[in-house]
Amino acid sequence: MLPTENRLRRREDFAVAVRRGRRAGRPLLVVHLRSGATDPHVTGESAPPPRAGFVVSKAVGGAVVRTAVKRKLRHLVRDRLAQLPPGSLVVVRALPGSGDADHAQLARDLDAALQRLLGGGAR
Repeated sequence: MLPTENRLRRREDFAVAVRRGRRAGRPLLVVHLRSGATDPHVTGESAPPPRAGFVVSKAVGGAVVRTAVKRKLRHLVRDRLAQLPPGSLVVVRALPGSGDADHAQLARDLDAALQRLLGGGAR
């Protein structure tokens, strides 16, 4: 489970990450990253934590499959929060093939997408 302070909840935050952020597509998922975005809803001097949200449509599968994919993705992103810059917004959109993928395949695609977005990979 993602900690509360690391969850994207507002529709506007999802929209900002998708529309104004960078995108990296992989066969099983697409990752949108808006680096260093400040959260207007949080007051204070400290850097806001990175926040993540997930989009898993009905094209992925039925309710049970979608929930399983969301849980796997949440677990994977939780382990990678330290890699993300403070204040960044991440939206992970699962593609239809992700319903049949196992944990290792999702991890491989997520790592490749994050590496590309964070400047470690070629386009």
